[in-house]
Amino acid sequence: MTKASLSPVLKQATPVVVDHALGSWIHGTDGRRYLDFTTGIGVTSTGHCHPDVVAAAQEQCAKIIHAQYTTVMHQPLLQLTEKLGEHLPDGIDSVFYANSGSEAVEAAVRLARMATGRQYIVTVQRGFHGRTVAAASLTTAGTKFSAGFGPMMAGVASTPFPDARRLQLSEADAVAYALGEFDYMMSTRIHPKELAAVLIEPVLGDGGYLQVPPAYLAGLRERTEKYGALLVLDEVQAGVGRTGEFWGHQHTEGLVPDVIITAKGIASGFPISAIAAPEEIMAKAWPGSQGGTYGGNAVSAAAGVATLDVVEREGLVENSRVRGRQLLAGLREGLAGIDAISDVRGIGLMLAVEFGDPTANAGGPESLEAVRLAGAVQQACIDEDLLTLTCGPLGSIVRIIPALTVTEEEIVTGTERFVRAVRRTVES
Repeated sequence: MTKASLSPVLKQATPVVVDHALGSWIHGTDGRRYLDFTTGIGVTSTGHCHPDVVAAAQEQCAKIIHAQYTTVMHQPLLQLTEKLGEHLPDGIDSVFYANSGSEAVEAAVRLARMATGRQYIVTVQRGFHGRTVAAASLTTAGTKFSAGFGPMMAGVASTPFPDARRLQLSEADAVAYALGEFDYMMSTRIHPKELAAVLIEPVLGDGGYLQVPPAYLAGLRERTEKYGALLVLDEVQAGVGRTGEFWGHQHTEGLVPDVIITAKGIASGFPISAIAAPEEIMAKAWPGSQGGTYGGNAVSAAAGVATLDVVEREGLVENSRVRGRQLLAGLREGLAGIDAISDVRGIGLMLAVEFGDPTANAGGPESLEAVRLAGAVQQACIDEDLLTLTCGPLGSIVRIIPALTVTEEEIVTGTERFVRAVRRTVES
């Protein structure tokens, strides 16, 4: 008999094997209690095993687990659509469900091409949109997501991100530069009549936890309207309260996209994703182009309803805003004076500590040292019973993603542990 094991390519960021978890805490089989500031990469929005989410899933499991939604409809999906609709911008009133962020991204691309009859999708450099072939073709957060299985999907172009620090410009000048490069691309690479959509995260995820300047989002909205293309916002990681607003794009006043993509925090860990668009756009999808065996699963949908109830009842969007400010202030104070750190940033409970100079040559000694330090700090956090992750194109950034339910005391504890881990690492 063959003894099976997990793929050797899968690498854990921590050595923790979970026994059980509750709220912001993971209890390992090693008997240790870890403060989880990873939340499954921003997924367990209401914390681990929130009793309301657990109860909703348990109750639904006793009714029906799998009700394939193009065969029979079920109440949880109808309820989730109604609840989600309460948070969608005016006019965005039609929803399609899938299983993962990557699937939802691909569904949005398919919809954009069908609705416009055009081919080109423009993404912004350092964006992460998934690992499946089409989603990886749209991803520029690192070559590891798209290398080794090309050729990639055609009809994709990338435009610069207005990273003021890396460009060594003011934010206003960085925005002007990036929009100018977009305009130049529309004159040299893509004919405006072939532009189907612009796809962007309102806050970069794997690309480095950088908020997109509101002026840049507004500029993209202006251009998509001018060219008759769609603006698609990937809210997979930034949505559902993560940034201190329900949607990450709500930090740009008056912005209304054509399509919103959501997943991760919408169901506290149960696999479900969605795209939302005006019905007049959604109706342009070709017959049979939307579906899937597991999309809109009944248990996941029930967990989603419970999650949105908890977010509203417990004021978790506001908690994200307040606790995020507390954490950002604590990190900046505790890490002040450490030359190896070039930036401590964040919006809501989506924070990052960047090591090294972002203008340094990738692969050079300085950038390699920054990558080493970020990895060493992430591992040192484990010794402090704190779980964090790295991100960024090179891996030189430590990202901190607490649950939206995180308390003031847990923020204090996490800040103290993180600062100790950093100082021990850089001083060793």
